Amino acid sequence: MAIENEHEIKMKIQELRIEHRDLDDVIDRLQQNYHGDQLQIKRLKKRKLQLKDMINKFESKLIPDLNA
Repeated sequence: MAIENEHEIKMKIQELRIEHRDLDDVIDRLQQNYHGDQLQIKRLKKRKLQLKDMINKFESKLIPDLNA
């Protein structure tokens, strides 16, 4: 894996982690509000799960291939 590629992957992981953490904050604020939009909360949680999957996918690209 080229160092440039590895750097780009690490930057993308960092971006995704920031978005994931931001969604945590938004979801927490909406849940504290008794009249929070449950549909919006559900969508945000789904997006958060998608981000986690993407983070895992990119992290797995950083693991060296043992067959090499």
